[in-house]
Amino acid sequence: MTRAVVFAYHDVGVRCLKVLISHGMDIPLVVTHRDSPGETIWFGSVAQTARDYGIAVIEPDDVNVPEVIERVRECAPQFLFSFYFRQMIKAPLLSLGERGAFNMHGSLLPRYRGRVPVNWAVLKGERETGATLHAMTVKPDDGAIVDQQAVPILPDDTAGEVFAKVTVAAEMVLDRCVPALIAGRAKLRAQDPAQASYFGGRKTEDGRIDWTSGARAIHDLVRAVAPPYPGAFTALGGGTLRILRTFRTPATGREPDPAIGPALFVADGGLYARCADGATLRIAAAEFDGEDIGADAFARRFGNVRTMPPAHADTSLRQ
Repeated sequence: MTRAVVFAYHDVGVRCLKVLISHGMDIPLVVTHRDSPGETIWFGSVAQTARDYGIAVIEPDDVNVPEVIERVRECAPQFLFSFYFRQMIKAPLLSLGERGAFNMHGSLLPRYRGRVPVNWAVLKGERETGATLHAMTVKPDDGAIVDQQAVPILPDDTAGEVFAKVTVAAEMVLDRCVPALIAGRAKLRAQDPAQASYFGGRKTEDGRIDWTSGARAIHDLVRAVAPPYPGAFTALGGGTLRILRTFRTPATGREPDPAIGPALFVADGGLYARCADGATLRIAAAEFDGEDIGADAFARRFGNVRTMPPAHADTSLRQ
């Protein structure tokens, strides 16, 4: 029986762990994370899934310490797998997979290496992304590709909706790759470094809307950070307006005078944004200081038209 140690977290971790189990792999140990107290946990538990199957679980603060390395070595794994595990697995651990160490990444590598690749793909207006199983090296997301599966990004998809597709893509990729990996028949191909792009992590502040941007850029930001992520936001009337869902729409004919610049406005019972490029977004869901706010409530509080100042700093997601 083929033996593997699995490092995993999140929905991708849950589904991919189940794929390995379904193929009869012997998994003596699962390494995962404790849930962060400050994080909204909207995804499945790898720890609970492992316990459901009677698999030993550890949740170390640092996966690369000698105690963890020794625990993995004692398992004598033929493979190591990483599925949305949030820590870098360093060389001493990587070397313990007798037949290799493999990671599932949420993009079509070599594009969108690094952190939160789904959010970045949505922010950049991509029309597809996917999941890639690749060999792990000491350089993140750099190893040779085993297989990948593309999924579409529709123009109004949020990052959460795309992540659900990527989770299924990851399950599909692993399910068709495992037999070849076990049999030693998997054919890996090197990544093309000329096609590579790398992006860093995302902070809550990166959701601040820059009203000097056009409608497409603002719409993509809203989609990229929509719940369950922290959301796009703007200062308004001494509070914070979170814009949670937008749709690009033809002009209503009720847009404010372009001379006043970008503005939020109420027309025909709806709440809209007229953006710096003159295009209009319909705001389908919003909150003000944590409370839902629709067109009528907005008009009562702020009037039918409210101009929006430009951001005070560079507020794009940082590379």
